[in-house]
Amino acid sequence: MEQASNQNTESMKKANDVSTYKLMTVGILIGILGVYLRFAYDSTTLSIVSWAILLIGTVIACKAVFKILDA
Repeated sequence: MEQASNQNTESMKKANDVSTYKLMTVGILIGILGVYLRFAYDSTTLSIVSWAILLIGTVIACKAVFKILDA
């Protein structure tokens, strides 16, 4: 039976970097704010702003995930 090597490769170091997870957390929190504003009050302007905030949060979180995947 083969055992996995315990070597710390460059991709593992990148994936375990604290700044990546901080970036992901910020993106998720911004996305949650966008969702909250979406349902807070029924206004066209607030709805557009909340969708924009949600989009920004999604882009930031996806950027962090792709950084982990090294894509």
